Amino acid sequence: MSSIYNCTGHELKIPDIVDSDGAFVFDERGERYLDLESGIWCTPLGHKNAGVNAAITRQINLLTHAGFCFSNDIVEDAAKAVLSITGFQDGKCVFLSSGSEAIELARQLCKHITKKTVTMCLHDAYLGSFRSDTNRDDDWHLFDWSQCAVCPEREDCNSECPKLKNIPDDISEFVFEPGSASGFVRFPSVSLIRNIVDIIRAQGGKIIVNEVTTGMGRTGKWFGYNHYSIEPDLVTIGKGLGNGYPVSAVAINHETAGELEGGTFKYVQSHQNDPLGAAVARTVIKLLDEKGLIDRAAILGKKILQELETLTMSKHVTEVRGRGMMFAVEFAQKTVGDKIYDQLLDRGYIVCNRGGMFRLDPPLMIEESDILEFVSVFRGLLADI
Repeated sequence: MSSIYNCTGHELKIPDIVDSDGAFVFDERGERYLDLESGIWCTPLGHKNAGVNAAITRQINLLTHAGFCFSNDIVEDAAKAVLSITGFQDGKCVFLSSGSEAIELARQLCKHITKKTVTMCLHDAYLGSFRSDTNRDDDWHLFDWSQCAVCPEREDCNSECPKLKNIPDDISEFVFEPGSASGFVRFPSVSLIRNIVDIIRAQGGKIIVNEVTTGMGRTGKWFGYNHYSIEPDLVTIGKGLGNGYPVSAVAINHETAGELEGGTFKYVQSHQNDPLGAAVARTVIKLLDEKGLIDRAAILGKKILQELETLTMSKHVTEVRGRGMMFAVEFAQKTVGDKIYDQLLDRGYIVCNRGGMFRLDPPLMIEESDILEFVSVFRGLLADI
């Protein structure tokens, strides 16, 4: 009997994963699995990346942790790297331990500045595991865009639309998750998001983009918001920033950072701006850039999406969506998805089963032949049902 308390809501499928290499993980019997989930969407460089491991080893032998009154060049360099990829020159950056925490801090910062209390997000957005993010009864405005997704004018959204007109004027911040949608890989139209951003800004609110899942090249650009031609005030980053190591960041643009200067805002966390996490983040950014994995995600992602779209020829698949190296495959029946999930696992493929939908987030360095072989196996299983 395991001593581990599993409160994730996910059934434990492989209890003995002991090793990894690139896009693959191995159990104690030596069975190999192609990890098309990147852990939990966390390893864009693949598992056991030599460069990341070297950075961890090097920093462990120097300094892993420092108090609130101390810093060093590693943290400063990492902050500059984050601000560079977000385009927030002369901004500020804070390193934390998880994406949920990054979103929590960003929301607190916005409320401190705007003196407003209400957070707005799209109705299907996932913002984190903290109660302040999951309990949305008070001080929340959920914008239901389900009708917008099928609106005939969705690509030319009109700011006079009643749904937009009904946005209240007490919004402190709009937290935009650009494509993950609680893991379901849905992409609101550019015109809808730009209209919402304009409205919130005009009312004195702030714009946070939640890039915990969509950032670090996952969508074929550094960040999901780069597809929307918007300029956020704060960017929250996690998961891929650490390539499996628990580090996150909040990037703050110059104007917003200026509003915080000399203020009274305080946020205290034991591992805030730790040099070890900063060293990992700096290395991940450097390797993604040097290896050209952002552009590769865009190019290879288009090819994989085309291959996955052929699955809709099966009566069992209703829709395929994707951007960059982030994909969703919807099933007509949940039972079919559950069956194929187990069959894929038996054949050495790990996917994310969302209940009637598979989500695929392979490492950005995955070999094209490996993922094309997966699609072929997937197609064969569908044909046999």
